[in-house]
Amino acid sequence: MTGLVLVRYGELALKSPPVRRDFESSLRRNIVQQFAREGLELRLGSDRGHLYAEVADPGPAVRLLRRVFGVTSVSVVHEVATERDLLRAKLLELAGPRLAQGASFAVRARRVGSHAFTSQELARDLGSDVLEAFPDRALRVDLTHPQIELFVEVRGPRTYLYFDRFSGPGGLPLGVAGNLVALVDGPRGGLGAYLMMKRGCRVAFAAPPSGTACVQQVLVRFEPAARVHELGAERSAWRQALGSLAETVHADGVVLPLTVEQFPGARADWGETVVFSPTVGLLDEEVRARWGEVTSLAA
Repeated sequence: MTGLVLVRYGELALKSPPVRRDFESSLRRNIVQQFAREGLELRLGSDRGHLYAEVADPGPAVRLLRRVFGVTSVSVVHEVATERDLLRAKLLELAGPRLAQGASFAVRARRVGSHAFTSQELARDLGSDVLEAFPDRALRVDLTHPQIELFVEVRGPRTYLYFDRFSGPGGLPLGVAGNLVALVDGPRGGLGAYLMMKRGCRVAFAAPPSGTACVQQVLVRFEPAARVHELGAERSAWRQALGSLAETVHADGVVLPLTVEQFPGARADWGETVVFSPTVGLLDEEVRARWGEVTSLAA
């Protein structure tokens, strides 16, 4: 293993200790399954609020981790002992190739645990080290809109240095909230399914031809093991097919791509079946914009 990726999760850390442990176990399992399906190896470590993925190649690892629900962001990090000289040397080694002539930069430091310095003191001192190390580059500190940000995260005896944060989907890990069936006939259906997955639900997809691309090119990348049922183009047959699939997978409800005007009729049509429609209040342009964000994460 030659690379280390810091994996952050947010909402999980707010749960009670027993629930958090269960959710963290689900998150770990989902990460391992994503890597296994791609034939990639990793080792997972953890501390409170973070996981650490040791991988052979950080590039593919970041791509996969950004598709795991529960993950808020990831960074490729460089680990050193929390010793001032080692920390300074590593930061200068990593920052040197990135700091062009006349560039502005900021050191963003944070720490967990008890240390002889504050986060502000560490950021100030390391910023001074950078300026002193490259006097011929006319570098300048800009804490508001820097061209380069140097992140330093001190966690007890270990410190992690990184330059970038790549966002993940956030939410809750798949599998902590039940099973659903979603009608995916286009971006509105795709976004509705995605939003329920983000709340921890495992979703089986029912897709007519108009929704096939949404499922195969986007949604299954977040859940490669999801069940996919192909529907015909005839809308009149969708209701029965969706109901049969819901019975087969023992779904707790269905996810439908409804507008406000369509909701009352759908609610009456489905009787006692629980109907979810998380996009019901969104305009078409809002759906397209948010679906574009989902598509970017799946890329």
